Amino acid sequence: MAKHKGEHATFLDDKSSLDTYSPVLRALWYDGNGDWERAHEQVDSLGGKSAARIHGYLHRKEGDLWNADYWYGRAGVERPDMTLDEEWQMLLMQYSV
Repeated sequence: MAKHKGEHATFLDDKSSLDTYSPVLRALWYDGNGDWERAHEQVDSLGGKSAARIHGYLHRKEGDLWNADYWYGRAGVERPDMTLDEEWQMLLMQYSV
């Protein structure tokens, strides 16, 4: 994950709030801090479009585009035409409180 500035860096540095985050935000936190496996664990067994959306992003990052497209479809979106960093930032903005 590229270094983020401002709000994004604060989010990634704030481990003390991790327990208060939704599973979707925890997945983004773990992914942003380099732990793809823990990120995937947060959404792997969840239903709903937001979990499917993060799940799609994670499999895209993994390079498994077939699986990513399956999860993007479950979320009701197409695979985005942007960098992974741009998608991560967009998802953080979309799912932050």
